[in-house]
Amino acid sequence: MKLSHFNFNLPNELLAEFPSENRDESRLMVVNRKTKTIEHKLFKDIIDYFDDGDVMILNNTKVFPARMYGNKEKTGARIEVFLLRELNAEQRLWDVLVDPARKIRIGNKLYFGDDDSLVAEVIDNTTSRGRTLRFLYDGSYTEFRKKLTELGETPIPKYINREVTEEDAERYQTIYAKVEGAVAAPTAGLHFSKHLLKRLEIKGIDFAEVTLHVGLGTFNPVEVEDLSKHKMDSEELFISQEACDIINKAKENKKRVCCIGTTSMRAIESSVSSQRTLNPFTGWTNKFIFPPYDFSIADCMVTNFHTPKSTLLMMISAFCGHDLMKKAYEEAVKEKYRFYSYGDAMLII
Repeated sequence: MKLSHFNFNLPNELLAEFPSENRDESRLMVVNRKTKTIEHKLFKDIIDYFDDGDVMILNNTKVFPARMYGNKEKTGARIEVFLLRELNAEQRLWDVLVDPARKIRIGNKLYFGDDDSLVAEVIDNTTSRGRTLRFLYDGSYTEFRKKLTELGETPIPKYINREVTEEDAERYQTIYAKVEGAVAAPTAGLHFSKHLLKRLEIKGIDFAEVTLHVGLGTFNPVEVEDLSKHKMDSEELFISQEACDIINKAKENKKRVCCIGTTSMRAIESSVSSQRTLNPFTGWTNKFIFPPYDFSIADCMVTNFHTPKSTLLMMISAFCGHDLMKKAYEEAVKEKYRFYSYGDAMLII
C-alpha cells in the first residue's frame, strides 16, 4: 500500500482541544472485523465485550513535563526547549528540540526560571531542530530532576491551540501511569477511569503492563509514498516476564487479548517468539506496522482516531482491514467523533 491510501479529509472542528468531562464517558465506536458492522457506544460500555480471563495490555509509561521555556544569554530571546531523552545522568546531558532553532548554536547558554536557577549549554547539533544540552546545576541529581519537573510543563500536542491548564497535568496522563519517560501520552488509555478499571477487575479481566516510552517520532508524518522506506524513531521498551506469563496463559486458554493503544501493540509485536508467544524484552524498538501485516498476539485493540497519513492510522488499517478502516473513519467524520489525543475511542474486535 502507498501513502496516498491513508489520506482523508478531516474537518478542523473534529480536533478535540479538551478532554471529555469524565474519562469513561467519551464516545466509543465498536468495529467488528468478522461481521463488518459498526456500533456506537460510550467508552464505559467496553466492559460488555470482555469476559472472565480476558486480558487487557496497558502501557504504563508516564509523561514527564518535557516542555520548558528558557532565555538565551545576552539577547534574552525566549526559546522553547523540548526534552526528548536523557543521554547521560552523571553529566546531565539531554537530547532536546529547540524552537526557534536558527538562533541556537553550539556554545550558547540558556537560562531557565525567573531566578535563572538552571542553566544549559548547547554542546552539539543533532538535527535541524535537535541539540544536545549539558545542564549546569549545583544540587544533587535528585534535586536537578525535581527542578526540571518544576520548570517544565505538560507537553500537550502542538495541534491543541491553547495554553496549558493545570487540569492537563492530570488529564494528559493515564490513571495507571507509573514509569516516567514518555514525552506524549499513550492516549487510548486516557479513557479509563478508576471506577471502570475496578468494574473490569471485578468481572475477572486481567491486566498485563508493558512500558513503551512514547517519543515524538510516533507523530512524525510519513513523507515517502513507498511505506517500506519510512524510518520510525526508536523508543525504549520494557516487557517483564510477569506480563508475558499473563498474556501467554490467556492465549493458551483461548481468551481474548486486547491491546490498549497502538503503543501497546507495537510493544508486544516487537518481542514475539517463533511460536507466536510473547518474550520478555529490555531495549529499544523502531517497529513500524503497516499493511499487510500478520499480528501474532492480540485479537482486539482500543485506539483513538488518528491523523491522515500517520503511522498510527497505518497500523489500524493493518489490524482492521483497509476497507473497513476507511468505512469506520467515514462514519466517524459523519457522526462527528472527536479526533486525536483528547478525542473519542474505537474498539476493534
